[in-house]
Amino acid sequence: MTGGYAQHAAGPSRPGSVLLDIGPGTGALVLFTPAELDGTEIEVSREGDPGAPRTHSLVRPRWAGQPGPAAPEPAADRVSYAAVYPGLAPGTYTIWRDAGTAAGVVIVSGGEVSEWTWPAATSVG
Repeated sequence: MTGGYAQHAAGPSRPGSVLLDIGPGTGALVLFTPAELDGTEIEVSREGDPGAPRTHSLVRPRWAGQPGPAAPEPAADRVSYAAVYPGLAPGTYTIWRDAGTAAGVVIVSGGEVSEWTWPAATSVG
């Protein structure tokens, strides 16, 4: 699968709807993006192994807080866009803008959730 291509949007992720499998030998990554990357799959791979398989995740709207009956949709300032990578082995990961271009690097530690923010002026190719 080639990184950085648009898929259909899966819809917003409600609070508590993402399960992260973390522990001593497993971490997770939350990759925050601009809204225009909604519906895009972004790939990551472990550094140091050119043949390492890539893992991909879909950028989706993530709602902060629970919408209620009076406000079924959250205010725009309570929506962020992110791809979530649960269950990653600890290590350094390359975040891919496209099949051959890295957007950045992040370190994932066991028992922790790492965060990385997509560069504002960089789109997925």
